[in-house]
Amino acid sequence: MTLEKDTLIHNRYRIVDILGQGGMGSVYRAIDENLGVGVALKENLFTTDEYSRQFRLEAVILANLRHPNLPRVSDHFVLGDEGQYLVMDFIEGEDLRYRMERLGMLSEDDAVHIGAAICDALTYLHTRKPPILHRDIKPGNVKITPDGHIFLVDFGLAKVYQSASQATTTGARAMTPGYSPPEQYGTARTDPRTDIYSLGATLYAALSGVIPEDGLARAMDNAQLTPLRKRNSKVSRKLAATIEKAMAVDPIDRFQSAEEFKKSLLASKSKTQQIPGSYTVAPPPPDLIATREMHDTILDDGGLKNSARVPKGPVHPQPSGHEEQPFISPLKRQKERERKQRANLIRFVFLLIVLAIGGVVYFAPGLLPDNVRAMIPIPFITQPTSTSTHTPEPTAPLPTFTTAPTFTATIAFTETPIPPTFTPGPTNTFIPGVLETPLFTSTPNSLTPSTVLGGGAGQIAFASTRSGLPQIYIADLNGESATQITEMSNGACQPSWSPDGQHLVFISPCRAPQDVYNNASLFIVNADGSNLTPFDSSPGGNFDPTWSPDGTTIAFTSLRTGQMEIFTVKVDDPSSVTQITKGAQRVESRMPSWSPDGSKFVYVVKRVGVYQIWIMNSDGTDAVQIIRSGVAYTNYKPAWSPRSDLILFNQRCATTFCNPYLMSTSAIDRSNEQGQRVSVSGVSYIENIAYSPDGFYLTYEGVGDPGNLDIFYMTVSGGDRVRLTQDKGQDFHPAWRPGTP
Repeated sequence: MTLEKDTLIHNRYRIVDILGQGGMGSVYRAIDENLGVGVALKENLFTTDEYSRQFRLEAVILANLRHPNLPRVSDHFVLGDEGQYLVMDFIEGEDLRYRMERLGMLSEDDAVHIGAAICDALTYLHTRKPPILHRDIKPGNVKITPDGHIFLVDFGLAKVYQSASQATTTGARAMTPGYSPPEQYGTARTDPRTDIYSLGATLYAALSGVIPEDGLARAMDNAQLTPLRKRNSKVSRKLAATIEKAMAVDPIDRFQSAEEFKKSLLASKSKTQQIPGSYTVAPPPPDLIATREMHDTILDDGGLKNSARVPKGPVHPQPSGHEEQPFISPLKRQKERERKQRANLIRFVFLLIVLAIGGVVYFAPGLLPDNVRAMIPIPFITQPTSTSTHTPEPTAPLPTFTTAPTFTATIAFTETPIPPTFTPGPTNTFIPGVLETPLFTSTPNSLTPSTVLGGGAGQIAFASTRSGLPQIYIADLNGESATQITEMSNGACQPSWSPDGQHLVFISPCRAPQDVYNNASLFIVNADGSNLTPFDSSPGGNFDPTWSPDGTTIAFTSLRTGQMEIFTVKVDDPSSVTQITKGAQRVESRMPSWSPDGSKFVYVVKRVGVYQIWIMNSDGTDAVQIIRSGVAYTNYKPAWSPRSDLILFNQRCATTFCNPYLMSTSAIDRSNEQGQRVSVSGVSYIENIAYSPDGFYLTYEGVGDPGNLDIFYMTVSGGDRVRLTQDKGQDFHPAWRPGTP
């Protein structure tokens, strides 16, 4: 018989509301009038002698459980032939099933944190004497509180596991299709590995938005588990392999303990192990909790029907006779959100184009013909004169022509760039292990204008617009002079030195720094500007040139196949062009950087709209991705340290504006695929890093005066920073000249 509202039961618990009802009993929200706190009251109407004996035994065991990821069972009682009752903490918040419906697929970090928290709870349960099995882990039984804490709830089906030779004590079993392992059907013996399977299936659903194939059907060869990465390609291979191992049909092939499962989850994302109870995720919105005040996820979906006001997560179709809830696939919701994001991005780009056109009309009216200018109803004014002075690198707005590697339209130079809003960079430690000491153990020369810096000829080549279109210049490290090397009618940029420091390879046309240089060709010139030689002018465009360490070969990016691919060409035989990468359609490769011994390339691959950092042999074999940043960031311009142990690269936000971050990763240890964000005190903008030949110093593009790019150099520890160029033109693409002092 269902208890009515305001009923006082056991002289202590006053019923507030019914949360759910089914064939085995009801679940109520009640007030403990002795303590004045809310509790969950779970009813079991099976009152036979065997059930009553088992209920009392297991209720006593559950009441002694104390763990930060488990609700506390505070009381139990039997009301004659009317029913048995279990009293436990009422956990407010939202269950994982509802979060999956609200957000779609969860992030990898959230899934790992939830998995680690539940593993902690399972380790505690499984190591009790006697061990306790939960046997009904699923998204509806994972609760997230208003402060982001994670709970495993619903002990109505928890059973005492007697020994390896005995089955669990008799009683109801939850068989939730997709979440239950094969051994949980029928009378097969369950053990701690049963809970491991169910947790793996829960994380599978959370990351894919799809309930996995049923365990019994898989055991009977009527179905196969769809690989997790086929449902969500953004999931890392390590994490997918961990979850799929937990879901093995044969318990022998699964993780043998919850602690083992937890360690594999943390290792898949390089997460640090924390004390039990400290794993958290983003809390649900406060207004969501208010509207779901009466919801409690200790409901048993196998025997109870949820209140109609409780939204459901992804579920299998129920057999006839079960009440069906309206449901929209989280995957469909996710795709709809992505469609809206794309539409918003298109509108944003359109707005930028309109603003750029307006900027040209307002600030540079002379660029427009008189007849066109006469039709535009905007008053023209004379350009303001800059009053800024040259100061050490400030925290300043960025120049408008710089394009992030989201790689849309190219924005041309104007005489007076329109500065966008500045976003501060991160403030983490600079290159690991070199905050105060350089990467090498030897001591570099002192920094004076007359000494050679960085073991080279004491010069840096760069591109600059100081004479109009970009041209190649060479500057001494004292910054007192800059010699123009090229006079290309269509501009020149992207200089790269030969290893002996006597020649430069560069590209032209180059009217502004941009992402892709269509129709550009390679040229070689002597360091004094003589003997200009066209080197490769195949159709499409050739750019990103870099000279091999032995000086015999130039690697570059080319569009000759219809998309960006990496090629090499022998310096003494311009016809000996070799294609190194051959990506699938819309999988493009570019920005090669040689390893110091010339045996490998670090380069970038463009997939799903973002750039990724990869490494391969110099002949194109054994290509492997080494940095995984998802689709929120794009990584580009890798630079291999002369010591061969470190790779620096830039990272930008892929869908929103942010300054370029400087990132580092080991060139030797591939275990961490995330990279480490680094920073230099006082530097707000740093891009296009290039090492000095001995590895002691770095040169880079930085913001000089507001809206203006200049060339800087500094030690690898971020000290002794010098602003090399002071001209009002845009200076970019620095390259340190090799040579012997």
